[in-house]
Amino acid sequence: MDDTEIPQKDEQEVRVFQLNDELAEFEELEIEAEVKLHEILKPDLILYFVQASKYRSYIWAGSETSVRMKFIAASAASNVRDNIGPAIKISTVDENEESTPFKILIGLEEEKTYEEEQTGPAYSGKAEDEVLLKNLTLENIVLLLEKIGCPDGYTREMVIDGKNIYGYHETYKEYLGEIIKERKLYRLQEKVPDGPYMAEGLVPRMLMSYNRVVLTELLRKKTSDEIELEEINEKKIRETQSSEAPFTAS
Repeated sequence: MDDTEIPQKDEQEVRVFQLNDELAEFEELEIEAEVKLHEILKPDLILYFVQASKYRSYIWAGSETSVRMKFIAASAASNVRDNIGPAIKISTVDENEESTPFKILIGLEEEKTYEEEQTGPAYSGKAEDEVLLKNLTLENIVLLLEKIGCPDGYTREMVIDGKNIYGYHETYKEYLGEIIKERKLYRLQEKVPDGPYMAEGLVPRMLMSYNRVVLTELLRKKTSDEIELEEINEKKIRETQSSEAPFTAS
């Protein structure tokens, strides 16, 4: 399957992809309306369930699948997710250890509903934007930051989400022969003092959506040493991605 040619569908529905480990990619399944999602679970399969409307997805691994298949699935699922919606969270579940949200998704359990009194004005923007704004978990914030990128020559120092302020850190790690960039948000302890804060040496940048501030970043200019180190690490990433994969189909 060509990752650039994933057709768009009704985002309320759950899309299901099956891992083809020989091709190292997920292939979308056509599920008949009368078929329940839990009925397609098989011990020798790895399936990827995506519900874009709720910004969630699950890699389900059957009990008879191998570690190699799971490794391939983790990489292939990211490719599928990025072409549907970069802010979608990916969770992994194993057979017989399924979480309650996953059981609800596939129809094994019913979702409990609660009536909530509306305390503010109705939002007039897109429904999917409202869902995202209400579910800005740390993981979703990292995905948003990755999507919008960072201006050349700058690095993120802090990220402000409402009343919360976080530090931001990027590291390069080697995993199974590949160099990967790991992004992390962490709660600041005593780095920001109480009272007025001038953020000297930092440049603010705001992420806007329908006249609302979603996030505020505080950016810092990189030093020459940081730029040189980043270029070295990015070169390593390109080299490992273009070299032979750590697992090959036999």
